[in-house]
Amino acid sequence: MKRSVQLIAISTLAAGMAACGGSGSDSSASSGTGTVSFGITDAPAMDLSNVTIAFTEIRLKPEEGQWVEFPLEGFEQVNLLDLQGGLSEPLITDEEVPAGTYTELRLIVDTDNSFVKRESTGDSEYSLAVPSGEQSGLKLKGEFLVAADTTTNFTIDFDVRKSIVDPQGKALADYMLKPSLRLVNNLEVGSISGQVDVALIRSTRLEDDGVADCEYDGAVYVFSGENAETSDLNVNNEEGNPLMIVPVELDDESSLYSYTAAFLPEGNYTISYSCQEDNNEEDDNLDFEGTQSLEVVANQTTEAELIPLVE
Repeated sequence: MKRSVQLIAISTLAAGMAACGGSGSDSSASSGTGTVSFGITDAPAMDLSNVTIAFTEIRLKPEEGQWVEFPLEGFEQVNLLDLQGGLSEPLITDEEVPAGTYTELRLIVDTDNSFVKRESTGDSEYSLAVPSGEQSGLKLKGEFLVAADTTTNFTIDFDVRKSIVDPQGKALADYMLKPSLRLVNNLEVGSISGQVDVALIRSTRLEDDGVADCEYDGAVYVFSGENAETSDLNVNNEEGNPLMIVPVELDDESSLYSYTAAFLPEGNYTISYSCQEDNNEEDDNLDFEGTQSLEVVANQTTEAELIPLVE
């Protein structure tokens, strides 16, 4: 059995867990053994420079049978903010498991070795409370399939922007982890990439009869469905949109502002750009521009139209 900690070129984000690989009704998939690999990826968060989670174990629950457990050596510390723009880090690689349908995945966490850093305070570490993280773990419920005699590669999308919240006195820590996780089969996802007009990035914006400058390069919001309604992120709302928020970043070589939204299941999506900062625990009245609908196909990258400056 092999374990690996190298970085591999894949990426994603959203709440809940997607059904991966269909149901377990196929008898050929529910006998014998298969092998699985699980990697983890992330999306960025405002004002956080480091979100390190120490994972100690992965547990898988077959539809029938006992938990399958994979203890990690000591613990595996992962700075989730290193895993953006198409990067994922394997937690387990090519591990043999009974083939068939699984109904739950759990990530066991070492709270004492997990922490957060803020951009505004440099190297200062802030404590992170992970409710039940060391006992029952972070839970992803929903069916996924491991086929017999083959390797199935999954990625766990850990959305920091949705997951790190102010405990407001409810936890003995500076931050609390309210995990927003989803699991995808790497063969069933695609990505969206595109660029934002330099003139738009550099422009000032009219907001509430005043002039507001963009304080950072902004972000592209990804919503499920065609012609979806655009909105900000509020972790206290139960709605699934936006599915993910990806940063717009300057490519020093090309001098272009670009973005990539990855690990998206096949289907229709709406994207839109905003340069305004989004408080993830409040309703913000954001201005969106360049809204467009796109279709994502598995194993392909959909190129979005340039998001322009509209004068």
